[in-house]
Amino acid sequence: MIHRYGIIGTGMMGQEHIRNIKLLEGASVHAIADPDPGMRKTGSRLAGPDCLSFETDCEMMNRADLHAIVVAAPNHLHYPILQKLLHTDIAILCEKPLGISESQCIEIERWQSLRRAPFWVAMEYRYMAAVERLLEEIDKGTAGTPRMLTIREHRYPFLRKVGDWNRFNALTGGTLVEKCCHFFDLMRLILKSEPVRILASGGMDVNFLDETYDQGKPDILDNAYVVVEFASRARAMLDLCMFAEGAHWQEEISLVGDRARIDARIPAPARFDPDGRDRPSELLVHPRDTRRTTVEEISGDPTIQAAGDHHGATFFQHRKFLQMLQTGSDPAVSVRDGRLAVAMGAAAEQSIRTGQPVAVSHGGDCDLPDQDPT
Repeated sequence: MIHRYGIIGTGMMGQEHIRNIKLLEGASVHAIADPDPGMRKTGSRLAGPDCLSFETDCEMMNRADLHAIVVAAPNHLHYPILQKLLHTDIAILCEKPLGISESQCIEIERWQSLRRAPFWVAMEYRYMAAVERLLEEIDKGTAGTPRMLTIREHRYPFLRKVGDWNRFNALTGGTLVEKCCHFFDLMRLILKSEPVRILASGGMDVNFLDETYDQGKPDILDNAYVVVEFASRARAMLDLCMFAEGAHWQEEISLVGDRARIDARIPAPARFDPDGRDRPSELLVHPRDTRRTTVEEISGDPTIQAAGDHHGATFFQHRKFLQMLQTGSDPAVSVRDGRLAVAMGAAAEQSIRTGQPVAVSHGGDCDLPDQDPT
């Protein structure tokens, strides 16, 4: 059986989904929808001549016979699109962030609870090979009891998007929701605990300061430190810089337990690498007893690597998503996971605005107004 996919939104991430679905046996991109003629044309060309093309998601839903839909539209459109999709029996893969506020995510979670079809939140960073190896070592007990986790992302600024929607908090949820929900999701996954309190400091100090649009001047953060305390008494910190092009490692994840420290080091995608090459990732283990560091290089299949900007992670995520469709298993990344990642990002944004820590219940509900960010 060939599972037929529809793609809503054929910008940069939508195109990455198309390229990776085409690598899978048992899956095809049957239809795309995008209101922008240029993006729609590019998406159609990537998907192939048999792919149906629509201007709106409603047209696609009404006229295409689909088994699954991938939502890759801009952040602020997720909620209205899902409001329609969650009244169908179609499987959904929704790009991060699930919504641009926790209140939106709570509604999405409620709608999903009323239906049986699966809903998977796309968190590609879980499926990067270096991250998966780090998780394997943690599960083996190599680090012992996790106590401290540091995630550093030093990278290039936000890219140009259609309509420049990613320059504004009101359309993204804020940088710590838009970009960093990935990392808050990893914190919960790695530490196997829930956040209790978040304290953050950040600003908009370098990027887009001279830009002006019809909507006004950009207002998104370009750097931040975020400290998260967990119910397990472990602590995590995010170190984000969005104007650090050329850093040797784009992401560095360091988990310290009572037995060892484990580091996962991940380079920038090849097209953003200073030398234009796809460098291997690394996993380092620093045991306390022997004090002898082991270093493991992690390379990927060139064809899979070339299909996106996430070192093959989008392919492996889609392979697992397809296995879910084929076997009827549960999604690996639930709506609740997506909601909590947004809640943590929103709490961090709130802490920066107020200068105060934000309490988070173990269930993930933040002490934030029940409204969308402005």
